[in-house]
Amino acid sequence: MGKRTAPRSPRRTDGLTRERIIQSATELLDGGGEGALTLRALTRRLSTGYGAIYHHVADKDDLLAAATDDVLTRVLSGAVAGPDPRETLRGLVLGLFDAIDAHPWVGAELSRQPWRPALLDFYERVAQLLDALAVPESARFDAAGTLMNYVLGVAAQNAANARHLADSNTDRSTFLDAAAAQWAQVNPSRYPFVHAAVTRLREHDDREQFLAGVDIFLTGIAAL
Repeated sequence: MGKRTAPRSPRRTDGLTRERIIQSATELLDGGGEGALTLRALTRRLSTGYGAIYHHVADKDDLLAAATDDVLTRVLSGAVAGPDPRETLRGLVLGLFDAIDAHPWVGAELSRQPWRPALLDFYERVAQLLDALAVPESARFDAAGTLMNYVLGVAAQNAANARHLADSNTDRSTFLDAAAAQWAQVNPSRYPFVHAAVTRLREHDDREQFLAGVDIFLTGIAAL
């Protein structure tokens, strides 16, 4: 008898779209980070061949960039524009914070390619809202850059912390309890603020603290 070969995975018969490829790539990235996104893994997930993938994207870098743009575009399209530009701006940047929290790889990709079209659209929207808040044109560049640096920096750090906790099989409460215990042991005469902030450290909410920072920024630009 001839040598038997393992059965091949069935190939998909429906039309493969760029949108479906990006969706599957996002699922791989969310599940295992950038290391999980390989063209081999993607062909298996989509039950297709390399040629069908390359018909829509050039390579892994192109796919990662497209997935990042897709996340940002969904944040922008989902933002609610209300009558109060301050609240609209708060909602917009909170949407980006939540998106990077849900997709930690987005923050790393944006730091590598800050010229991504979707990120430029985000900058443009932020600048429009700052204009609506009567921020002078001479200060708008610095104001938009400062706010975006804050949003992307805090969101990326929060996502990195979450990955670290997941990798170490430690939940957030346990980590904060350990950190608070260390803070409680410092010399209160040398570190009065740190010593007094032990309870707040243990109980604080990252999302609420992020918004508090946005409010501090908005209070500052109101003086302009």
